[in-house]
Amino acid sequence: MEKKKRDVEKDYPKKQFIEKLRRLADSLEDDTRFRIQVAGERVSVPHDATISIEHERSENEEEIEFQLKWKL
Repeated sequence: MEKKKRDVEKDYPKKQFIEKLRRLADSLEDDTRFRIQVAGERVSVPHDATISIEHERSENEEEIEFQLKWKL
């Protein structure tokens, strides 16, 4: 089954964001697959995904992204 292209950004209340980060950290420590639902779609991140942190700056804002990437 081919997956459709997707580019979504979803805001979460701080408490939910913290819970998701804790679950991610636990999965990374346990070397297990991380499962999350983002904007109505379930995503399963393999244990060997590449992990990076991106920092962007423009004239009026800054952004940090914690990224997990993997091949399909």
